[in-house]
Amino acid sequence: MIRISRAAAALAATAALFTLAGSTVAAATGPATVQRTAPAVQDVVCTVNDNGVNFRGGPGTNYPVLGQVNKGQKMNAKGREGSWVMGDLWGGRTGVWIHVAYLTC
Repeated sequence: MIRISRAAAALAATAALFTLAGSTVAAATGPATVQRTAPAVQDVVCTVNDNGVNFRGGPGTNYPVLGQVNKGQKMNAKGREGSWVMGDLWGGRTGVWIHVAYLTC
């Protein structure tokens, strides 16, 4: 049986994660050192462009309305399905869906 230290296992897991994300990883012996050469992926910030805009539990009008937001509300977009954007409202709910017609991204 081969035994590896927790630090080595963590370094290997981190290297695999960055490799999957398309980054390169440099590792040194001793304490775990990871150097990313690709920039971190950042959320796209969208702004609601109308008042009384419904946000929903899924990507369509057949999903329940969870609440409403007004013009100027910011949202970190996390994904998209068709004409619907899923994201996290600044200072509010997470994982909500808003139609692209009501967003400026």
